[in-house]
Amino acid sequence: MYSCDGKAEFSAAITTVKSHQKSEIILICWFEILLSIFVYLNCCSLFQEHDIETPHGVLHVTMRGSLKGNRPVILTYHDIGLNHKSCFNTLFNFEDMMEITQHFAVVHVDAPGQQEGAPPFPTGYQYPTMDELAEMLPSVLTQVNSVIGIGVGAGAYILTRFALNQPSLVEGLVLINVDPCAEGWIDWAASKLTGWTSNLVDIVMAHHFSTEELTDNQELIQTYRLHIAQDINQDNLALFCGSYNARQDLGIERPVAGLNENTVKTLTCPALLVVGDTSPAVEVVVECNSRLNPTKTTLLKMADCGGLPQIVQVIPAAGMTRLSRSRSSSSSITSTDGSRNRNLNSPLDGPNSGVLDNQARPQTMEVSC
Repeated sequence: MYSCDGKAEFSAAITTVKSHQKSEIILICWFEILLSIFVYLNCCSLFQEHDIETPHGVLHVTMRGSLKGNRPVILTYHDIGLNHKSCFNTLFNFEDMMEITQHFAVVHVDAPGQQEGAPPFPTGYQYPTMDELAEMLPSVLTQVNSVIGIGVGAGAYILTRFALNQPSLVEGLVLINVDPCAEGWIDWAASKLTGWTSNLVDIVMAHHFSTEELTDNQELIQTYRLHIAQDINQDNLALFCGSYNARQDLGIERPVAGLNENTVKTLTCPALLVVGDTSPAVEVVVECNSRLNPTKTTLLKMADCGGLPQIVQVIPAAGMTRLSRSRSSSSSITSTDGSRNRNLNSPLDGPNSGVLDNQARPQTMEVSC
């Protein structure tokens, strides 16, 4: 029954609508708040950051997921000029790796002073040597039975040294741009001369990228240049670079059956060596491959790929799980061809995948990015 006072009814109707709208807005706000709390708690459970005391100082460690029984943990270590986020986020956000992280915990290690927001070290601080950085890792792994290591550049060297020191803890290694050699006197002189004429960021960029890539891939280069210059404490970075430049030769030798296989110093776990074919690290990675057991080592050279290999192509779910199996078996890779443009959001992205199979012969694969 309508009142003759249409204006009053209209006003009452508007008030009712506004009341309902206000209730809905309040509900929506509460929903958003609860959703934010859920996401925050979920992230907290997925990523746990810790500062761990070791014999050579404090390590910043980020753990993703939780320990899964007796399964190995994936242990990562980044290169100079990077931290665990800028070095590995693309890889671990890739679909295949997200499947893996449902079954394996991941421990990301940041070298001392290289994590986001790291304070500068006090005057006179003695940065750990590369050997000491490797000796810090057991303190991180007190609750871990074994690891599968993924390292890039300086991080690959550190994980290799760790595997030589603690062979029973390492089930397999993925080593990207690994250099097993000490810096030679020619390299030392060149780095000194470069240091007099270039700033730290330029030196680190030359470590990561070839001359051609520095010229041709401006968007990618600018992204990493800004990251190195703005996100990493420059004094701390200089100390890490100094430690890497002062590294010792790993002293590894290729075992020869019937001659020195029981006495030679070498990796006992399966190892996958990865390098882009235009990377500054090509020669040293090939050198490393020549000094390792050919039945346990695979060299993967990425065709048309630069100093930051699109590592998501070479660590598929099947390959990673195979690395965690028998350490006495050899490993090889079968890859399919494919292509994908590199972009700023995913500079290491790529489609190729492979499977590690047992073979008693060395393998060198070349695939297109």
